[in-house]
Amino acid sequence: MPKTPDYFAGKTVIITGAASGIGRATANIFAREGANVVCADLNEAGVKETASQVNAKGGQALALRIDVTKRPQVDDLVERAIDAFGTVHFLFNSAGAAIRRAKFLEIDDALIDKTFDLNVKGTLYGMQAVLPHMLANKFGVIVNVGSMAHRRGGPGSSIHYAASKGAVVTMTMGVAREFAAQGIRALSISPGPVKTPFQDAAETSPELAQKFLDDVPMRRFGEPEEIGELVLFMCSDACRFMTADTVYVNGGGGWR
Repeated sequence: MPKTPDYFAGKTVIITGAASGIGRATANIFAREGANVVCADLNEAGVKETASQVNAKGGQALALRIDVTKRPQVDDLVERAIDAFGTVHFLFNSAGAAIRRAKFLEIDDALIDKTFDLNVKGTLYGMQAVLPHMLANKFGVIVNVGSMAHRRGGPGSSIHYAASKGAVVTMTMGVAREFAAQGIRALSISPGPVKTPFQDAAETSPELAQKFLDDVPMRRFGEPEEIGELVLFMCSDACRFMTADTVYVNGGGGWR
Protein backbone atom coordinates (compact mmCIF):
# COMPACT_ATOMS: atom_id res chain seq x y z
CA MET A 1 0.00 0.00 0.00
CA PRO A 2 1.15 3.58 -0.60
CA LYS A 3 2.19 5.90 2.21
CA THR A 4 0.13 8.74 0.78
CA PRO A 5 -3.66 8.41 0.67
CA ASP A 6 -5.00 8.47 -2.90
CA TYR A 7 -1.43 8.19 -4.20
CA PHE A 8 -2.58 6.32 -7.32
CA ALA A 9 -5.69 8.42 -7.98
CA GLY A 10 -5.45 9.86 -11.47
CA LYS A 11 -2.12 8.16 -12.23
CA THR A 12 -1.83 5.82 -15.21
CA VAL A 13 -0.57 2.26 -15.43
CA ILE A 14 -0.11 0.16 -18.56
CA ILE A 15 -0.63 -3.56 -17.97
CA THR A 16 0.18 -6.16 -20.62
CA GLY A 17 -1.32 -9.61 -20.33
CA ALA A 18 -4.36 -7.93 -18.78
CA ALA A 19 -7.00 -10.31 -20.14
CA SER A 20 -6.63 -12.86 -17.34
CA GLY A 21 -4.63 -14.09 -14.38
CA ILE A 22 -2.08 -11.81 -12.75
CA GLY A 23 -2.61 -9.04 -15.30
CA ARG A 24 -6.36 -8.88 -14.72
CA ALA A 25 -5.98 -9.07 -10.94
CA THR A 26 -3.46 -6.24 -10.97
CA ALA A 27 -5.70 -4.10 -13.18
CA ASN A 28 -8.51 -4.44 -10.66
CA ILE A 29 -6.23 -3.60 -7.75
CA PHE A 30 -5.00 -0.42 -9.42
CA ALA A 31 -8.62 0.44 -10.25
CA ARG A 32 -9.49 0.06 -6.57
CA GLU A 33 -6.89 2.76 -5.88
CA GLY A 34 -8.38 5.13 -8.46
CA ALA A 35 -5.79 4.69 -11.21
CA ASN A 36 -6.29 4.93 -14.94
CA VAL A 37 -5.59 1.45 -16.31
CA VAL A 38 -4.52 0.74 -19.88
CA CYS A 39 -5.33 -2.93 -20.40
CA ALA A 40 -3.43 -4.62 -23.22
CA ASP A 41 -3.64 -8.21 -24.42
CA LEU A 42 -3.87 -10.31 -27.56
CA ASN A 43 -7.16 -11.70 -26.22
CA GLU A 44 -9.56 -8.95 -27.26
CA ALA A 45 -12.65 -10.32 -25.50
CA GLY A 46 -10.71 -10.92 -22.29
CA VAL A 47 -9.11 -7.49 -22.23
CA LYS A 48 -12.46 -5.82 -22.80
CA GLU A 49 -13.89 -7.75 -19.86
CA THR A 50 -11.00 -6.61 -17.67
CA ALA A 51 -11.61 -3.00 -18.71
CA SER A 52 -15.29 -3.39 -17.80
CA GLN A 53 -14.27 -4.60 -14.34
CA VAL A 54 -11.92 -1.64 -13.93
CA ASN A 55 -14.66 0.80 -14.88
CA ALA A 56 -17.07 -0.87 -12.48
CA LYS A 57 -14.62 -0.20 -9.64
CA GLY A 58 -14.47 3.49 -10.46
CA GLY A 59 -11.24 3.47 -12.43
CA GLN A 60 -10.84 4.69 -15.99
CA ALA A 61 -9.89 1.95 -18.44
CA LEU A 62 -8.63 1.71 -21.98
CA ALA A 63 -8.79 -1.75 -23.59
CA LEU A 64 -6.40 -2.45 -26.45
CA ARG A 65 -5.75 -5.60 -28.46
CA ILE A 66 -1.95 -5.71 -28.61
CA ASP A 67 0.56 -8.36 -29.65
CA VAL A 68 3.59 -7.56 -27.47
CA THR A 69 5.88 -9.49 -29.84
CA LYS A 70 5.32 -6.75 -32.45
CA ARG A 71 7.33 -3.61 -31.69
CA PRO A 72 5.09 -1.24 -33.74
CA GLN A 73 2.02 -2.41 -31.80
CA VAL A 74 3.75 -1.83 -28.46
CA ASP A 75 4.89 1.63 -29.57
CA ASP A 76 1.29 2.37 -30.55
CA LEU A 77 0.09 1.10 -27.16
CA VAL A 78 2.20 3.66 -25.31
CA GLU A 79 1.22 6.47 -27.69
CA ARG A 80 -2.48 5.71 -27.25
CA ALA A 81 -2.10 5.55 -23.48
CA ILE A 82 -0.48 9.00 -23.46
CA ASP A 83 -3.14 10.36 -25.82
CA ALA A 84 -5.89 9.05 -23.54
CA PHE A 85 -4.50 9.99 -20.13
CA GLY A 86 -1.69 12.47 -20.72
CA THR A 87 1.02 10.67 -18.77
CA VAL A 88 2.11 7.11 -18.08
CA HIS A 89 3.51 6.61 -14.59
CA PHE A 90 3.76 2.82 -14.35
CA LEU A 91 4.30 -0.14 -16.66
CA PHE A 92 3.58 -3.72 -15.61
CA ASN A 93 4.83 -6.24 -18.17
CA SER A 94 2.70 -9.23 -17.22
CA ALA A 95 2.37 -10.87 -20.63
CA GLY A 96 4.34 -14.11 -20.81
CA ALA A 97 4.09 -17.86 -21.18
CA ALA A 98 6.03 -21.10 -21.46
CA ILE A 99 4.23 -21.71 -24.78
CA ARG A 100 4.39 -25.47 -24.11
CA ARG A 101 6.29 -27.92 -21.94
CA ALA A 102 9.25 -29.71 -23.51
CA LYS A 103 12.28 -31.69 -22.43
CA PHE A 104 15.58 -30.01 -23.30
CA LEU A 105 16.34 -32.14 -26.35
CA GLU A 106 12.82 -31.52 -27.65
CA ILE A 107 13.23 -27.72 -27.73
CA ASP A 108 13.26 -26.71 -31.38
CA ASP A 109 13.87 -23.38 -33.07
CA ALA A 110 10.18 -22.54 -33.23
CA LEU A 111 9.65 -23.07 -29.50
CA ILE A 112 12.72 -21.14 -28.36
CA ASP A 113 11.96 -18.30 -30.76
CA LYS A 114 8.32 -18.01 -29.68
CA THR A 115 9.28 -18.15 -25.99
CA PHE A 116 11.92 -15.44 -26.26
CA ASP A 117 9.78 -13.30 -28.57
CA LEU A 118 7.00 -13.21 -25.99
CA ASN A 119 8.85 -13.14 -22.70
CA VAL A 120 12.02 -11.23 -23.58
CA LYS A 121 11.23 -9.11 -26.62
CA GLY A 122 7.73 -8.36 -25.36
CA THR A 123 9.25 -6.97 -22.17
CA LEU A 124 12.05 -5.17 -24.02
CA TYR A 125 9.63 -3.46 -26.40
CA GLY A 126 7.43 -2.22 -23.57
CA MET A 127 10.33 -0.73 -21.66
CA GLN A 128 11.88 0.90 -24.72
CA ALA A 129 8.54 2.39 -25.75
CA VAL A 130 7.70 3.94 -22.39
CA LEU A 131 11.14 4.97 -21.10
CA PRO A 132 11.59 8.13 -23.22
CA HIS A 133 8.28 9.43 -21.86
CA MET A 134 9.18 8.53 -18.28
CA LEU A 135 12.63 10.07 -18.61
CA ALA A 136 11.12 13.31 -19.89
CA ASN A 137 8.96 13.39 -16.75
CA LYS A 138 11.83 12.27 -14.49
CA PHE A 139 9.52 9.64 -13.02
CA GLY A 140 8.46 6.09 -13.77
CA VAL A 141 8.21 2.61 -12.30
CA ILE A 142 8.49 -0.54 -14.39
CA VAL A 143 7.64 -3.96 -12.97
CA ASN A 144 8.36 -7.09 -15.00
CA VAL A 145 7.38 -10.70 -14.37
CA GLY A 146 10.27 -13.10 -13.89
CA SER A 147 9.79 -16.57 -12.44
CA MET A 148 11.15 -18.96 -9.86
CA ALA A 149 12.02 -21.05 -12.92
CA HIS A 150 15.08 -18.89 -13.56
CA ARG A 151 16.51 -20.09 -10.23
CA ARG A 152 15.58 -23.75 -10.80
CA GLY A 153 16.50 -23.89 -14.47
CA GLY A 154 13.33 -25.70 -15.50
CA PRO A 155 14.88 -29.16 -15.96
CA GLY A 156 12.71 -31.72 -17.67
CA SER A 157 9.95 -29.41 -18.82
CA SER A 158 10.79 -25.74 -19.28
CA ILE A 159 14.47 -24.85 -19.68
CA HIS A 160 13.45 -22.58 -22.58
CA TYR A 161 11.03 -20.72 -20.32
CA ALA A 162 13.48 -20.52 -17.42
CA ALA A 163 16.15 -19.10 -19.71
CA SER A 164 13.79 -16.44 -21.04
CA LYS A 165 12.77 -15.39 -17.54
CA GLY A 166 16.41 -15.27 -16.48
CA ALA A 167 16.90 -12.81 -19.33
CA VAL A 168 13.96 -10.74 -18.07
CA VAL A 169 15.38 -10.55 -14.54
CA THR A 170 18.83 -9.58 -15.82
CA MET A 171 17.44 -7.01 -18.25
CA THR A 172 15.34 -5.46 -15.49
CA MET A 173 18.39 -5.11 -13.29
CA GLY A 174 20.35 -3.46 -16.08
CA VAL A 175 17.60 -0.96 -16.88
CA ALA A 176 17.17 -0.15 -13.20
CA ARG A 177 20.85 0.60 -12.74
CA GLU A 178 21.21 2.55 -15.99
CA PHE A 179 18.34 4.93 -15.23
CA ALA A 180 18.30 5.00 -11.41
CA ALA A 181 19.62 8.57 -11.23
CA GLN A 182 16.96 9.80 -13.65
CA GLY A 183 13.85 9.07 -11.61
CA ILE A 184 13.21 5.57 -12.94
CA ARG A 185 12.78 2.42 -10.88
CA ALA A 186 12.63 -1.06 -12.40
CA LEU A 187 11.86 -4.26 -10.52
CA SER A 188 10.84 -7.80 -11.28
CA ILE A 189 8.69 -10.34 -9.48
CA SER A 190 9.62 -14.03 -9.59
CA PRO A 191 6.53 -16.01 -8.59
CA GLY A 192 6.29 -19.64 -7.73
CA PRO A 193 3.20 -21.47 -9.01
CA VAL A 194 0.13 -19.23 -9.18
CA LYS A 195 -3.44 -20.22 -9.98
CA THR A 196 -3.83 -18.73 -13.48
CA PRO A 197 -4.63 -20.02 -16.99
CA PHE A 198 -0.84 -20.20 -17.50
CA GLN A 199 -0.55 -23.86 -16.51
CA ASP A 200 -3.31 -24.98 -18.85
CA ALA A 201 -1.87 -22.96 -21.73
CA ALA A 202 1.54 -24.56 -21.16
CA GLU A 203 -0.05 -28.03 -21.11
CA THR A 204 1.09 -28.70 -17.56
CA SER A 205 0.21 -32.27 -16.64
CA PRO A 206 -1.63 -33.02 -13.39
CA GLU A 207 1.46 -34.91 -12.22
CA LEU A 208 3.74 -31.90 -12.81
CA ALA A 209 1.25 -29.56 -11.15
CA GLN A 210 1.23 -31.85 -8.11
CA LYS A 211 5.03 -31.84 -8.09
CA PHE A 212 4.97 -28.05 -7.98
CA LEU A 213 2.44 -28.12 -5.15
CA ASP A 214 4.43 -30.67 -3.15
CA ASP A 215 7.36 -28.25 -3.14
CA VAL A 216 5.35 -25.40 -1.55
CA PRO A 217 5.46 -25.50 2.27
CA MET A 218 2.23 -23.48 2.43
CA ARG A 219 0.55 -26.39 0.57
CA ARG A 220 -1.18 -24.16 -1.95
CA PHE A 221 -0.60 -22.18 -5.11
CA GLY A 222 -0.53 -18.42 -5.02
CA GLU A 223 -3.49 -16.27 -5.98
CA PRO A 224 -3.18 -13.69 -8.78
CA GLU A 225 -4.29 -10.97 -6.38
CA GLU A 226 -1.33 -11.72 -4.11
CA ILE A 227 1.00 -10.81 -6.95
CA GLY A 228 -1.07 -7.77 -7.88
CA GLU A 229 -0.87 -6.32 -4.39
CA LEU A 230 2.91 -6.62 -4.55
CA VAL A 231 2.98 -4.78 -7.87
CA LEU A 232 0.95 -1.98 -6.26
CA PHE A 233 3.42 -1.75 -3.38
CA MET A 234 6.41 -1.72 -5.72
CA CYS A 235 4.92 1.18 -7.66
CA SER A 236 3.96 3.14 -4.54
CA ASP A 237 5.69 5.87 -2.57
CA ALA A 238 6.27 3.32 0.20
CA CYS A 239 8.88 1.62 -1.98
CA ARG A 240 10.99 4.51 -3.28
CA PHE A 241 14.44 3.11 -2.43
CA MET A 242 13.86 -0.27 -4.04
CA THR A 243 15.07 -0.91 -7.58
CA ALA A 244 16.97 -3.52 -9.63
CA ASP A 245 15.77 -6.40 -7.42
CA THR A 246 13.57 -9.39 -8.12
CA VAL A 247 11.16 -10.39 -5.36
CA TYR A 248 10.41 -14.07 -4.88
CA VAL A 249 6.76 -14.83 -4.08
CA ASN A 250 6.47 -18.57 -3.67
CA GLY A 251 4.91 -19.73 -0.40
CA GLY A 252 8.38 -20.88 0.63
CA GLY A 253 8.79 -23.26 -2.31
CA GLY A 254 9.71 -23.34 -5.95
CA TRP A 255 13.42 -23.95 -5.39
CA ARG A 256 13.52 -27.52 -6.74
